[in-house]
Amino acid sequence: MPEVLVPEVLMDSMAGQVFAFGDGGADDVVGGSPVDVLGSKGAGLAEMSRLGLPVPPGFTIATAVCGSLRDTGAYPEALRERVSENLRRLEALTGQRFGQAVDPLLVSVRSGAAVSMPGMMDTVLNLGLNDETVEGLAARTGDARFAFDTYRRFIQMYGAVVMGLDHGDFEDILETIRHKRRLDSELDADDCRALVQAYLAMIQRELKRPFPQDAHEQLWEAIGAVFRSWGTRRAVLFRRLNGIPDEGGTAVTVQAMVFGNRGGCGEAGSGTGVAFSRDPSTGDDALFGEFLPDAQGEDLVSGIRTPRPLAWLAETMPRVHDDLAAAARRLEAHCRDMQDIEFTVQQGRLYLLQTRSGKRTVDAAVRIAVHLAEAGIITPAEAVSRIDPSTLEQLLHPILDPAAPRRVLGRGLAAVPGAVSGRVAFDATEALDLVARGERVILCRSETDPEDIAGIHAATGVITARGGMTSHAAVVARGLGRTCVVAVSGLVVDPSGVSATLGGMTIRCGDVLTVDGSAGEVMLGAVPTILPVLSDETATLIGWAGEMRWLGGVPERL
Repeated sequence: MPEVLVPEVLMDSMAGQVFAFGDGGADDVVGGSPVDVLGSKGAGLAEMSRLGLPVPPGFTIATAVCGSLRDTGAYPEALRERVSENLRRLEALTGQRFGQAVDPLLVSVRSGAAVSMPGMMDTVLNLGLNDETVEGLAARTGDARFAFDTYRRFIQMYGAVVMGLDHGDFEDILETIRHKRRLDSELDADDCRALVQAYLAMIQRELKRPFPQDAHEQLWEAIGAVFRSWGTRRAVLFRRLNGIPDEGGTAVTVQAMVFGNRGGCGEAGSGTGVAFSRDPSTGDDALFGEFLPDAQGEDLVSGIRTPRPLAWLAETMPRVHDDLAAAARRLEAHCRDMQDIEFTVQQGRLYLLQTRSGKRTVDAAVRIAVHLAEAGIITPAEAVSRIDPSTLEQLLHPILDPAAPRRVLGRGLAAVPGAVSGRVAFDATEALDLVARGERVILCRSETDPEDIAGIHAATGVITARGGMTSHAAVVARGLGRTCVVAVSGLVVDPSGVSATLGGMTIRCGDVLTVDGSAGEVMLGAVPTILPVLSDETATLIGWAGEMRWLGGVPERL
């Protein structure tokens, strides 16, 4: 990651610490590249705003503040006033008031380092709700179910991220109320009110203090928690595994909320999704992604629900799908690379929440680089420079022998291609123990979360019972080059984590499975493999590389 270029003068200049975006424009960045100063997420939001794309307004606190907080334990002087100024700007743009019962403004508080670290740092959504503002939200929308569903989500996320409570404690309470419902979206207003009261009582009981009701206290505590998440064990481990320096830090973006859990159906429906301008597994030049109706972003990335493909969005909300496809094409052309786009639909209106260069398999990376060069978007030299030579060996990984017998236990979504066999592990500790004994490992989970990063890294393959192509398991496995199949039909992992059932079989730690991430199949035992045939794009790239020589790290034509 490039060194953060923030000179001393910026530490005394409030203009260099807080940058506004939205409403068709964004503050200019000085003292470093936008990505270094604003982080990947903040820089992407600023750029989309300048392009006039539909981005909810907000502001980004620079990465330099993370370093200042880490080094001194305090925020730079006058930062609070700059944040207050930007909150007033958000109020003016939205017509809502932060912390006020009448027409309350709610915000998200999100992390964003210069190098993408998906799921490794913290986020707080729906901030600004309390016992009074939730009633104001219900009155404004005429929808008590939505208001209290949003409040219970906020309490759970804030309680875990900021107050340090175990996420599972909230899930246990949720299960007691959800036992008659199949999905969270089926909870009614009374269910959500009951959840809110149960959550608040649990916090008081466990921490001997109430949930904070002051919105400004909530905001500053959340900002601090997101900055501190740069130093969490999982974030440090992710950086070490991916060769990212510990210097720098994360930016924090505060943004007006839009609500994918707003309900509705058809063209007036709501939901959340992730879209890629090209297929990240194959490199195909087609819009690819998933959409989860009546949900917020955390529902999608956590993998607790299996989303719909974007083809479903095209059928039910064709105008939104067309707007999304147009935005993806524009962003890819502007950024000159395949883009990974987070979006929310609120009652039929599209909002873009993030864009970044998408993680992709090696095969997809080669195909995308060659296709962009052939289209004249990048040069052949740039195409060659975008492929790490050390990763090309992944293209030579074996594939399953089509003539070999196999017993398929279950099928799911083919999230990351490849064919691997290994012994089953149900958590990171088991995975690391098996690897230490020289075994190849298949990590089997109901769904993964950021704490599973060590297990995913140790494994050669990952399978999950839930989630989609853009869930945490799929995104991290894709970035690490691990074969992955998610949403395996019929896979049930025992809550005790000692066994699972699939295809009428009981699977225990150490049993051997084969995972075909290209076909989305999980098979019993070790299936023989053969060497693959290289694609035309790989041959083209190798040919370009052979015509080039390296001078100072830049490929040039011979």
